[in-house]
Amino acid sequence: MGESIKTDVVIVGAGPAALFAVFELGLLDIKAHLVDVLPRAGGQCAELYPEKPIYDIPGHPMITGDGIVEKLLAQIEPFHPTFHFEQMVTELEVLSTPEAPAFRVKTDAERTFECRSVIVAAGGGSFQPKKPPIEGIEAYEQKSVFYAVRKMEDFRDKNVVVVGGGDSALDWTLNLQPIAKRLTLVHRRDEFRAAPHSVKAMRDLVSAGKMELRIGQILALSGADGRLAAAQIKSAKGEVSELAVERLVPFFGLTMKLGPVAEWGLNLHENLIPVDTARFETNVPGIFAIGDINHYPGKLKLILCGFHEGALAAQKVYHYVYPEKKLVFQYTTSSTSLQKKLGVA
Repeated sequence: MGESIKTDVVIVGAGPAALFAVFELGLLDIKAHLVDVLPRAGGQCAELYPEKPIYDIPGHPMITGDGIVEKLLAQIEPFHPTFHFEQMVTELEVLSTPEAPAFRVKTDAERTFECRSVIVAAGGGSFQPKKPPIEGIEAYEQKSVFYAVRKMEDFRDKNVVVVGGGDSALDWTLNLQPIAKRLTLVHRRDEFRAAPHSVKAMRDLVSAGKMELRIGQILALSGADGRLAAAQIKSAKGEVSELAVERLVPFFGLTMKLGPVAEWGLNLHENLIPVDTARFETNVPGIFAIGDINHYPGKLKLILCGFHEGALAAQKVYHYVYPEKKLVFQYTTSSTSLQKKLGVA
């Protein structure tokens, strides 16, 4: 691990924007290594909503988080990117001039890379769930208490309690209700921050007796060996009751941390990285930022925007990797050379 890995580009992150950037770079004969703190590709799609439907991906009326990651991985297979999972980029050193950038990148797993460009596609940074203030909840985590739904089958035929009043809480209430033995939504007040149509759908299920809504807060949990049996709930009126529970899913939001990226000499705007909109380059030549981590006027935090940003960033990266070559723009529909790279010609 002491020897540097030489590559064209290091991509920090392995979410959808990063994966599509690999495709755009590959079309231009640019090799990439990706570094991500998670154990697999997919970023927030894989970590937070692998089985949740997404409706705004062009060409897919509905696709899950895992589904889009699977298709993106298949799309970039011809370019053989190298992934370095469960490690974080901790150091970034500028080795040369703005006209001919080069970087040395190090991770906390003692990997060192030397590259011509760096693309930061780290979503909102490293993210951790905010935990409810319930004593002893740690003993049940990853056995009965989950801060994200990664596999819906784990909740089938169980007494499920969802806690929260935002979009995530309401979305998973509606998604888990059909497969749960019994589902209860607990929120501290009878007002919700979620989309109105989700709130209405939840109230319709409550009215039909297909789920329960409890207004109050969870005081304590009981069970053995990490397996929940019951939750103690205090109502808005101060009454305390017990509710059977086998799976508890608290949605109290996420704490986003930019991490070591904040120390790389980039101009920051409220923990986001400002970029230009012609090539999505930062104030440091050769370092780009795409996806949710960047900032510019009119920015929308949508996956499809990350795709667009990665495509334009790749065009500028080409000039750093191949400074002596002229870039000729080509379409995959008509270029035989591009089709050969994709293995379809």
